[in-house]
Order: sequence, then C-alpha cells, then structure tokens
Amino acid sequence: MNKQIASACAAALLALAALPVQAQNVAIVNGKPVPTSRVDALAAQIAKSGRPVTPDLNAQIKEEVITREVFMQEAQKRGLDATDDFKTQLDLARQAILIRELFTDYQKKNPVTDAEVKAEYDKFVAANAGKEYRARHILVPKEEEAKAIITSLKKGGKFEDIAKKQSKDPGSGAKGGDLDWANPGSYVPEFSKALQTLKKGQLTDAPVKSQFGWHVIRLDDVREAQMPKFEDVKPQITQQMAQQKLAQFQDELRTKAKIE
Repeated sequence: MNKQIASACAAALLALAALPVQAQNVAIVNGKPVPTSRVDALAAQIAKSGRPVTPDLNAQIKEEVITREVFMQEAQKRGLDATDDFKTQLDLARQAILIRELFTDYQKKNPVTDAEVKAEYDKFVAANAGKEYRARHILVPKEEEAKAIITSLKKGGKFEDIAKKQSKDPGSGAKGGDLDWANPGSYVPEFSKALQTLKKGQLTDAPVKSQFGWHVIRLDDVREAQMPKFEDVKPQITQQMAQQKLAQFQDELRTKAKIE
C-alpha cells in the first residue's frame, strides 16, 4: 500500500513539474516546442493596429503560429535557410526591425510635452489671427485677356461662369473661381495686397500680375479668423511635432556619421 502511495505521489510531482513547461509552449511540432511568446507577440501586433484580440481571434493566432512552424521546419529541412538569398533577406529584415526599435526607443525617451504642443498652437494662432477673406479669382496668361474679362463682368457677365470657362487655375476654376476662406498670408504678396484693398462684393478694376499670370479678383466676404480649439487639434499637433523631432534626430545621426 505504501508503495502505491509513493508511486502516485511521484507521478503527481512529475505532472506538476511539467506544467510550467507546457504553459510556455503553445504546441510541440515534430518534437520541437513552439513558445507561447510567439502567440503573444503576434497578438500584440494585431492589438496595436486597433483590432481587438478576442478569444476566437486568439485561437486563430495560435493556429497561425503552429502552421508557420510547420512551414519553417520544412524550409529548413530543404536547406533554404542556408542560401545566400535568404541570408541577404534576413539581414535586411534585421536592419529594418533594429532601426524601428531605435526610433521607437527615441520617441519613448523624447516625448512631445503638453507645453511644447501648446506653444506650437499659440504660434499658429498668432500667425493666423485677424481677418479671413473669401474671394474668387480668374487666372489667365495674358493681361489683355484679363482686361477683357473685367469689361465683360462690368457689363453683367457672371463671374462663376467665366471662371469655369476661362480660368487656368485647375483648383478653383471648376468651382467658379472660389478660393474659400483664407488668411491673406496664404496668397502671393501681389494677390494678397490687391485683395485687402477691396470691399465686400468689389471687383479689381485692373488685372493683378503674379508669378502665375494675371488675376481678376472679387472679394465675396470678410470675417474674423476662425481658430480651431486647442483640444480639437492637440492630437494632430502632437503627431506632427513627434515626426519633426524624429526627423531631426535622423538628420543629426546622418550628419555625425563618418561616411567615406
């Protein structure tokens, strides 16, 4: 009886000792353990993309990891991991992963602060505050053509129709010359100066020359600049500044490197 108890205890101990090993592996394929860490890593990648890892999806991930192991073992059996092409691709993949880790590490250690984001927002507001103008224009290559358009408009011609037919500006021409709301600073100096001399509903008496050609301008409306709320644009500013910081870091590394 004592021997039976001893045997049962020994079997139980062996089973308990094996549990941690089993827990570390999702499966054993052809005698080779497949670690659960592969499942966790793949699940983490999917989670980063914003897709929730449900129990059903987790089961699919496990099957994917096991299938990959089967295919990988077969490729190794055929010696494909010893080819020059494979080694080159492996080296390139290693570079890409290591570089990604470098950039991730840099951004983690050099985050964009709330103070930096607020300062950037304040700078944007200061540069864009004031008045916004809603204007239309017709762009043509020759002064004589622009003068003829002004004459036609003063005789009752419809600005929108003429813009659609004759304007060489591909962006606004199809919209009847509409440039939407904009700060004067967003236009070339000649255009901006002429625009700010007009009153609501007024047309330029003479064509305005710029690097793009000759403009016929009409001011449709004026308003105080509409600034977005800080909280609404904070995520975009943060992302943009993070990219700028990373780009600066990349430039610094390239500049410091000794390249022969």
